[in-house]
Amino acid sequence: MSGLSDKVKSAVNKVKGETKDQVGNAKNDPHLQAEGKADKLKGNLQDGISKLKNDR
Repeated sequence: MSGLSDKVKSAVNKVKGETKDQVGNAKNDPHLQAEGKADKLKGNLQDGISKLKNDR
């Protein structure tokens, strides 16, 4: 069941990151854009870890 949990966490971070990135872009807020990019990266890393766990 943890595989599904990891996928959900990954997806949430990717969506949260994309939202922050887009809002930061619209508001011309580089700090918010950077937070969004970091959240997207976190989601991508979680996705990769989830895939590694499933390959074992």
